[in-house]
Amino acid sequence: MRKLTKLNRVILILLFTSCASSMSPIEVNNTLPSLTKSKFISTAQAEENIQKNTCKYLVKNRNYVAAIGMSTKQDLSNAARGIDEWVKLDGGNAYVLKNFKWVTVDDNGSTQLHVDFDTMLCE
Repeated sequence: MRKLTKLNRVILILLFTSCASSMSPIEVNNTLPSLTKSKFISTAQAEENIQKNTCKYLVKNRNYVAAIGMSTKQDLSNAARGIDEWVKLDGGNAYVLKNFKWVTVDDNGSTQLHVDFDTMLCE
């Protein structure tokens, strides 16, 4: 049996780490806002803006199932595209991410990203 060279080991490590099936909440919250055109608003900011009358909810508890990507980042990019489409269709310009989860969809361990969010209109 052939020994793995250092380069082959690095390639294998990169392959396995790029096939992760989910991200942590911090990673999602740090990445998603950079992928959407709509404004990302935290739950706390949303409540504060509602009290100030600078934002209003258009649709609460919307769920979107993103197209499966080749990586978690691509899953998130597909979810961002869906969020932006719903925000636009609802007549808004912002969203509040309520929840997200990667759901296993087949026996091979493939996952699909589900996101729950509210759409808002803010000044």
